[in-house]
Amino acid sequence: MIPIGKLERLLDRFHAVEAELASGAGGNTYVKLSKEHAELAPVVNAIEAYRLAASELADAEAMASDPSIDSDMRALADEERHGLKVRIEELERDLKLKLLPKDATDASSAIVEIRAGTGGDEAALFAGDLLKMYQRYCQLQGWRTEIMSLSESDLRGIREVVLEVAGQGAYAKLKFESGGHRVQRIPVTEAGGRIHTSAATVAVLPEPEDVQINVDEKDLRIDVFRASGAGGQHVNKTESAVRITHIPTGIAVAQQTEKSQHKNKAQALKLLKAKLFELERERTEKARAAERKGLIGSGDRSERIRTYNFPQGRVTDHRINLTLYKLDQVLSGDALHEIVDALVTEDQASRLSEMESEA
Repeated sequence: MIPIGKLERLLDRFHAVEAELASGAGGNTYVKLSKEHAELAPVVNAIEAYRLAASELADAEAMASDPSIDSDMRALADEERHGLKVRIEELERDLKLKLLPKDATDASSAIVEIRAGTGGDEAALFAGDLLKMYQRYCQLQGWRTEIMSLSESDLRGIREVVLEVAGQGAYAKLKFESGGHRVQRIPVTEAGGRIHTSAATVAVLPEPEDVQINVDEKDLRIDVFRASGAGGQHVNKTESAVRITHIPTGIAVAQQTEKSQHKNKAQALKLLKAKLFELERERTEKARAAERKGLIGSGDRSERIRTYNFPQGRVTDHRINLTLYKLDQVLSGDALHEIVDALVTEDQASRLSEMESEA
């Protein structure tokens, strides 16, 4: 059962937020209250639906057990009672899912880093395939994407790419993509028709708001240099590329996508903040993460999480033993949601089980 006191507190808070918004709060206060209202509204709707069904069940049970009521009416009430019990179970589960503690970063935009791993040129081509898959998936979700940095291989594959994904809740779904991705296929450069195994790694970081993390200018070393493209060809003849090193941690990021040094510096600083934010999150959540490997794995980015097998036309996510025989649709991004949604569902089920066992 769900603690009644907790539901009452949530309802009281929701009504208090509504009252504050109606009173004309402005500025940052209005933004924070609006965000809290949007987060609480689905929970309140679920509470009200649950309460209504419980009230209807009580009425149906009273009618079914009342000997003064016509037998046909009692039979109808009894039938309605069984249906309401099933509905209440569904509503209770939905409400429990909405009451699960949320990762503070789930609503954030995301930064996706893709790097070619073992496999040479074929790994770089596979990294390029992953980039296209995520760009299409994000488009279908209504999120905006922008390439922050890109290093291409000689065969137009990708050695490394950093993709910014702007959209509400982007990190909540994309975070499950962190890990090692493996591909098994015959490379275009393979004359003997042999199947090769190559790999790429994906790291997904939440993109923090400026208020979430502050970087002291005196802790930064900023270097400028000439941007260069594949094959060593200069993108331009000015020193527009920027490298920023965070001296206390040794974390360094570089940006050369833009022709403007100012824009490259802004992009590099944004990426640096995301990396520092993720570093702090890993420190504070290390103990909890160790306890909750569970279905989503340890979060180790070298861990193999998924295999894309071309000869069999299948994609297998090893964390939840899910196999789909629609490799082309997944890699195109059109069917990636089937895997992502399954991972989200399994994660919710795992956390719900933990919550119920602790109750």
